[in-house]
Amino acid sequence: MDYAQALWIYTVLVFGIIIVPGMDMFYVLANALTGGRRLGFAALGGVMLGGAVHALFGTIAVGVLTQLPTILFQAMILAGAAYMAWIGYTLLRSTITVDGIGRATTRTEWAAFRQGTITCLLNPKAYLFVLAVFPQFVRTDFGPIWSQALALGTITVLMQGLIYGGLAVAAGRGRDALVENPAATIWISRGAGALFVAAAIFTAWHGLTMSSPT
Repeated sequence: MDYAQALWIYTVLVFGIIIVPGMDMFYVLANALTGGRRLGFAALGGVMLGGAVHALFGTIAVGVLTQLPTILFQAMILAGAAYMAWIGYTLLRSTITVDGIGRATTRTEWAAFRQGTITCLLNPKAYLFVLAVFPQFVRTDFGPIWSQALALGTITVLMQGLIYGGLAVAAGRGRDALVENPAATIWISRGAGALFVAAAIFTAWHGLTMSSPT
């Protein structure tokens, strides 16, 4: 796998996880429905800031992991593969729908931004995700770790902006489409699950055949 292939696989994987309805999506939608596009975009800005922090966490984690002995680094790769497989399994069995989206309680753009950042930062699954996924796509033979992590972080934040921003613009229509088509939402989740299972298999193969993290 070369660097360009790694970026494409990561992009598809991130698209698959972000498009699945979750608390970040719900928060942006709730604010857009309550306060219009401006409040929705303020909430989105906070979520994107949180995503950038997650990327920084992933970068630091990779820097630490690559200093481990080969056998321990290999074990971390396989643990990450197992975690991705678990995510895929749960999504394949998912029946997530959007009819439970609540109403936002924020009334100012600053409050929406601040709470969006906090909501994203307090999501433990996001940290587990970057800890499991970043080591699979950040490798020393691709160049400086910081530049690779910057690329992955940029992809993540832009994907959040594209998907959540689209919902904020659509606001009511976006929510109605998701609520009125629960089967489509479920199949989106299951499609993302299949992507994670495939990525987990590929990652496990990489972990079993790698000779050194450097």
